[in-house]
Amino acid sequence: MDLDTVLAAAVEPVLARSGASLSVAVLDTASGESAVYGEETYDTASIVKVDILAALLLAVQDAGRSLTAQEKTQAAAMIRLSDNTAATALWGTIGGAQGLDAANERLGLTETAGADAWGLTQTTARDQLALLQTVFGTDSVLSEASRTYLQGLMEQISTDQDWGVSAAGSGWALKNGWMPRTATGLWDVNSIGRVSVDGRVCLVAVLSDGHATKEAGIALVEAAARKAVSSL
Repeated sequence: MDLDTVLAAAVEPVLARSGASLSVAVLDTASGESAVYGEETYDTASIVKVDILAALLLAVQDAGRSLTAQEKTQAAAMIRLSDNTAATALWGTIGGAQGLDAANERLGLTETAGADAWGLTQTTARDQLALLQTVFGTDSVLSEASRTYLQGLMEQISTDQDWGVSAAGSGWALKNGWMPRTATGLWDVNSIGRVSVDGRVCLVAVLSDGHATKEAGIALVEAAARKAVSSL
């Protein structure tokens, strides 16, 4: 069975009614089965904050040290509350776009490119799935302690940001991103994370743009996440 074809058949009817663009990738962690729909590149918006923290944790491992108290405070605010000031501070700590790109070479992301403004970093759903595997898998350049720390923050997202891939099941850990584009007034809406569905643990990444409203984007992302896990 071609699971990419199954996923496309599930997602395309939902997408056709939206007028937006969307890509989704999903992995069943037990079976190793995966599927990807769409090859387009999207703005990350705030989902890049997971990548920023992964890059910081990698640098901390290399230095043989622990996160400072300030870094922990900034990391928690960046992931749990999606605080932009904290993200900008840690973006500087890791060396900006150049630092992110260098870390991503080691994290296994080959289709992601940092930008001068962190929210405009470009990525694909396939690459975000690779990032999730480094965070939630055991075959990772991130240490067990680093993975546990990042997972814990993604499990404690502020209640007003509990949407996206969490709509597909329970036991979620996630990070969302949303951003109106100045030139068009249309919204980017993204969601990445882990979710449990009928006893299976799935990693899901949904990227999208071209939404008239944030709410319309959330509805489409959640529908795509549900279709993605059911397609496996």
